[in-house]
Amino acid sequence: MNDKHQEVKEYYGQTLQKSEDLKTNACCTIEAPPKHIRNILKDVHDEVKDKYYGCGLTLPYDLKGMKILDLGSGSGRDCFIASKLVGQEGFVVGVDMTDEQLEVANKHIDYHTEKFGYAYANVKFLKGNIDHLDLLDLEPESFDIIISNCVINLAVDKQKVLADAHRLLKPGGEMYFSDVYSDRRIPMTLQKDPVLWGECLSGALYWNDFLTFSKKAGFTDPRSIENHPITIENAEVQDKVGDIKFFSVTYRLWKLEGLDSDCEDYGQSVRYKGTIEGKSSSFDLDDHHNFPCGKMMTVCGNTFKMLKETRFAKHFEFFGNWDTHYGIFEGCGGNMPFSEGGEDGACC
Repeated sequence: MNDKHQEVKEYYGQTLQKSEDLKTNACCTIEAPPKHIRNILKDVHDEVKDKYYGCGLTLPYDLKGMKILDLGSGSGRDCFIASKLVGQEGFVVGVDMTDEQLEVANKHIDYHTEKFGYAYANVKFLKGNIDHLDLLDLEPESFDIIISNCVINLAVDKQKVLADAHRLLKPGGEMYFSDVYSDRRIPMTLQKDPVLWGECLSGALYWNDFLTFSKKAGFTDPRSIENHPITIENAEVQDKVGDIKFFSVTYRLWKLEGLDSDCEDYGQSVRYKGTIEGKSSSFDLDDHHNFPCGKMMTVCGNTFKMLKETRFAKHFEFFGNWDTHYGIFEGCGGNMPFSEGGEDGACC
């Protein structure tokens, strides 16, 4: 096993006994979960919640009947919440490499099955390293959604994690996850610090490298859902990281064919029906696409696909096709790399 993997196992299995043992707030969820999640959390076992080390909210809307994979599931908190959201007809698989965390998660499967009123468990946990998902008995294109909560930063080969996730998703599936990102590449001296790595700081990806990795893995148009700056309330740790800034960000990555590298305009529009449970007034696809119920909204081709070729299709009306391209989509696309002004001229 890679030394870094062993350090992470020891940190989360032995050094940390509860969330209060963390030295920084990097692995802490900053924003309160929505009401429907808070209601489910009341039924999650206290021991599971005490050993939670997430940094964001990783459960999107409209999960009924979905098959979900949680990368780095820890004590199982997000898995048990997801098991309630997907219902008896859905299923949740958690993957973690830390024996102590897996012991807690497996110990409470029956508790949550009974608490949720299920006839049989709809969640299971596998021991495995998210750097090596290809070594687990997981069928390609078998999951509707992959989630992860402040864990990918702990992986050594982050490019491979994203590529393996893309391989395991069904067409039209999504990877919805929160993690820690930095405003610059982390120096190797800090990456070798086991406490900084375990605290989800020195393994953080520089945000621009993450976008490059995602696109290389097949997730052409990464969409940010929300982001928050991380404050390091520990003088010793702050002194080590210096001026590096860290952010907790939730991303949505889609497995969709034919996405453009930029937002292109095909004259398409959508209208939200208000039928997603818990989002009757409006629905946020990402941090810059809010769809009020009943309002016709013009969208770029990528956004059109993200709604029409995914589980959200039944919640929208769609207008337009792909017959005519009108150029870059104003509002969320880039600009032309040249100006319309200047002197007239011709050559060739």
